[in-house]
Amino acid sequence: MSGDWGPVVLAVIFFVAMTPGLLCQIPGNDGRIAEFHSMRTSGLSIFVHTVIFFGLCAIFMIAVGLHIYAG
Repeated sequence: MSGDWGPVVLAVIFFVAMTPGLLCQIPGNDGRIAEFHSMRTSGLSIFVHTVIFFGLCAIFMIAVGLHIYAG
């Protein structure tokens, strides 16, 4: 019995990459559009990154059909 690990691996990778302030932050602090490696965050940037995270996960899991089987 093998499970489909594609959605799990994809969600973990996107979660780490889309953490606000780690690699980039949209919108940035102090009126900037984007900041890179600021290690700061705001409520609006958390919301924007959540929407982008959900959109990318939906595209890759449903439209592309990414599957990784352990076996």
